[in-house]
Amino acid sequence: MQLVSEQQLLDSLSRITASHFCELCRSDLVPICSPFCLECGIPFVSKEGDNHTCWECLTEKRYFRKARAFGVYDGSLMEAIHVFKYGKKAVVSTPLVALLRDTFYHFWGRDNVDLLIPVPLHIKRLRERGFNQAHLLITKWARQDQIPFDGLALSRSRWTQPQTALSRKERKRNIRNAFSVEDSEQIRGKKILLVDDVYTTGSTVNECAKVLMKAEAEWVDVLTLARAV
Repeated sequence: MQLVSEQQLLDSLSRITASHFCELCRSDLVPICSPFCLECGIPFVSKEGDNHTCWECLTEKRYFRKARAFGVYDGSLMEAIHVFKYGKKAVVSTPLVALLRDTFYHFWGRDNVDLLIPVPLHIKRLRERGFNQAHLLITKWARQDQIPFDGLALSRSRWTQPQTALSRKERKRNIRNAFSVEDSEQIRGKKILLVDDVYTTGSTVNECAKVLMKAEAEWVDVLTLARAV
């Protein structure tokens, strides 16, 4: 696993956000640093010790190999994501896209992944919002860096109620069997990086990974901009 120091993360944060966030908002951004869970990526409260697997990942079935995120879903990062996602302010996407790309290169890289796939929206939600935020977060740099991506390989075949107000158990039940792979040949044997804006309980990305692994992906990893703690 590629190790990233706290100083590297802080340097990247400063470089990327300098011209987009005021000093107060920049100080409110919290990048995820070691120690964190080797599987789901959640940071541990104590800063002592090494990265290790958290209790939840030891007791629950994960279909993805590992999940990593830029920062904690709180404060300025949460506000920026909300403005981008619900306020439809395209200008906010610039630093968010850069932070996600930077996180990708910290933990993976062009040669480690065969295909980027955004978590899909149901067609009804896509029409309401007008865009898929996960797709927009990767489109520009994936093309620029010549990394294969496919926004149609995975589809949301069943409408589900918003996950926001649901409990962990309700989220799992709500999202079950909501996704499908359009063409298994596109997935078979591939190293897949699944991309979304926020990892909350992991129910959505885990269900997506389950479907992709059933289509015989070699493995599925998860990259998100933020991680709820």
